[in-house]
Amino acid sequence: MAQAETHHTLPVPEFDAPVKVLIVVAPYYKDIADQLVAGAGAALDAAGVAHETVMVPGALEVPQAIALAHRLSNFDGYVALGCVIRGETTHYDTVCNDSSRALTLLGLQGCAVGNGILTVENRAQAEVRAEAAGQNKGGGAAEAALHLIAMARRWGRPRGGVGFKPSGESYQIA
Repeated sequence: MAQAETHHTLPVPEFDAPVKVLIVVAPYYKDIADQLVAGAGAALDAAGVAHETVMVPGALEVPQAIALAHRLSNFDGYVALGCVIRGETTHYDTVCNDSSRALTLLGLQGCAVGNGILTVENRAQAEVRAEAAGQNKGGGAAEAALHLIAMARRWGRPRGGVGFKPSGESYQIA
């Protein structure tokens, strides 16, 4: 059982300059979403990070909202929150796979995203994972975003050219 396992968690990074994070939540299962948001907000508050929260209709809209904010606003990172509970149709697989894939693609494009969209078999699993005083997957997603923001700041310095450096002499083609 997962409850008997121990997990290593990294210390939360500290920042010299202010950090601003957007929490994007799909409140389809509102009580679960509220717990995820509470956990994420508490983690960000504890790190001294400014944050805002916006709601979208469902898990498929979470990555779209993050992409819009990343393109049009000035957030350093994002926390994706929501819950998908398996139902009787294959829609569950589509929502789980496509929302996760879209968030991964955003990350690969340089967007610092902590993924806290729960994908579970039943409500009981969701409740255990979402509870801010329990597994606190919302808080974990917020901390993941903070780690990615810290990496981006560490490696995001101006870079020189790639390859050779010109000697300063002009070169002309005859």
